[in-house]
This record gives sequence, C-alpha cells and structure tokens, in this order.
Amino acid sequence: MHIWVDLVNSPQVLVLAPVIAELQRRGHHVVITSRDFAQTVALADRMGLVHTPLGRHAGAGGGRLAPLRVNLQRVLLLLRWLRGRRIDLALSHNSYSQGLAARLRGIPFVTMMDYEHHRANHLAFRLARRVLVPAPFPEAALRRFGAARKAVRYPGLKEELYLGGFVPSPGFLREHGIPEDRILVVMRPPGTWAGYYHGEGALFRAALARVLETAGTFTVFLPRLPEQAATVRDIPPDRLLVPAQALDGPNLLAHAGLVISAGGTMNREAAALGVPAFTAFEGRPGAVDRELVARGRLRLLTSAADVAAMPIVRRAGPLAPPAAGGTLVTFVTDAILAAIQPEAAATRGTAGWPC
Repeated sequence: MHIWVDLVNSPQVLVLAPVIAELQRRGHHVVITSRDFAQTVALADRMGLVHTPLGRHAGAGGGRLAPLRVNLQRVLLLLRWLRGRRIDLALSHNSYSQGLAARLRGIPFVTMMDYEHHRANHLAFRLARRVLVPAPFPEAALRRFGAARKAVRYPGLKEELYLGGFVPSPGFLREHGIPEDRILVVMRPPGTWAGYYHGEGALFRAALARVLETAGTFTVFLPRLPEQAATVRDIPPDRLLVPAQALDGPNLLAHAGLVISAGGTMNREAAALGVPAFTAFEGRPGAVDRELVARGRLRLLTSAADVAAMPIVRRAGPLAPPAAGGTLVTFVTDAILAAIQPEAAATRGTAGWPC
C-alpha cells in the first residue's frame, strides 16, 4: 500500500519512526510530510527520514482564531501536495490538517492519541477510521469523541515504541559540550497557548528559578517555540544551554539527574527510563500521567511548596530495563493496517485490546 505519514510535532518523529520502518519492512511505500514546529523538521532530517515540510505552527500569539486559520492554510497545502499521488492510508498522531485533507480526498485516516482532554480530539477522532490510544485512556472520553467503536487500546506508553532496546551513548554529554561533573537538569517549558493549558507557566518558572539557585546544576532548556528561548537568554552559558540543533532526546534524558516539563512526551520518556521526572503542568492531567504518578514514576508540582521540596540531586540507580518496543511496534502496525486490511493483523494482533 501507499501510506502517508504526517509529522506535526517533534515527539511524533520518534514515535512514528519505528512504525514507518516496520511498514517499509512489510513492503509498503511510505511518504512523509512534516510541519515547521518545535524542531520537527530538524529531527526528521537528523533521523534520515525523507519528508516534505509543509506549513507551520500558529505560534504563541495571534489570538484564538490563529490555530484555526493556520491549520486550514495547511490543509490547502496538503491538498495541493496530494494531487496526482496514490494514497491508500493516512496516519498521524492527531494531525488535524491531515485528517481534514484525507477526508476531502476520501483517504482512510488513522490517528494515535494519548491525552483525553484535548478539545480537538472531537475533530480528529471523528475524522478517523481507527483511533489508537494507550490502555488507560478513559472509555468515557472515547464515547464523548465518537470513537468508542473504532478505538484500539495498545499496551504500554507510546514512548516505548522507540525506547525498546535503547542503550545510552557514554560520550553523549562530552559530544555536546554538556558538563559531566554537574547535576544535569533537562527542562521543557509549557505550551501556554494550547487550548488545554490553563495557566501562564508560573510553576515552571518557579522550578527553573529553584534549579538555577541550586549549586552544582547545569540546565538544558528545550523550548517549544523560539520565543521561549528568549526568556532565558540572560542566564550565563555555564549554567544553562539552549541547544542550537535537535538533540537525541532519550540519550539526553538518560544522562539527566532529573527532568522537569509541563506535561508531554519528555516526562513520559523519563518515566519509562527510570529518570526522576516532575511535571509542572497547569491543566487537567491525562490518564496516562495519572497512572505514572500512581506508580511513583512521575511527580506532580502543584504549588510553591512542591517546588521547594523537589530533590535536585544526582540520580541514584541505573536506568529502567529497556521496554519491549519491538512487540509494541508489531502490535501498533497490525492495528494500523487492519483499518483497511483486516486480514493484515497478526494472529496475536489487536484482538486482545479493542475498546
């Protein structure tokens, strides 16, 4: 088959790369589009994916209608790109522009998603022929988004698709000029512009201040937008680094003493690797994060007292054992193909985990 994958955010490059490789291994032809946002393009280039950048993110300003306008503009770009192409299946991790373009062209659309409080799920889930969600994703949310009968639950985290068998590179810090004699803190600021975010990032700023006032630390700051990098430009380079290029995220986290993010993939990567992870997310936590909190793999920062009590020390103990990524890749690939080729699912395929 001819399968079109759309990458609209940097974590999706890592999540979908092993699925793309498995689809190609099975003999399918994969074409890829991408969006200029949060180093998505640079990361896809670094991973050797052949892709066509189309469109951009609306940014932090522009008002409430800006995301709608930019997404519709991207739909037009995708429709133009699709002319003359044979596409049998569209796949993404909740690309709304891809879902709309696929519907307008009559292309079956499969989406993955792991956060139930995003209002735009109403659009992507209803456009999709099949929706892949992690096991903790609430049944009530699937019903609310019109996806209860077409959803397939997969075991584990989406981050485990690419963390299976991961082995850190011992020279990674030295290669990127990151001090090896400090407590490495990796921080990613919140997407305060997102419709599901209910704060202004005060908790994250407090956590950053706490880290900077702690002796012996070095921070790698990973902005989502260029404007966020400007907020830390006055911090001395011997205390904080904003990488000029996309880094290997799992390798960076594997060397960290702790990770502080405002929700999202990076926290779940750290949790999967056994690296202390803290979330300063000012919104409704998703079911996946709530499960990680219950298992002690992720800790919440909800107040100034939580920030003050946050331990900033070298990590004790080794990384968690590598996840069973190969098994999960097979499961997810089977479920994707079964959206239009039911016979393509392996014997163990999706039968045990449908909603």
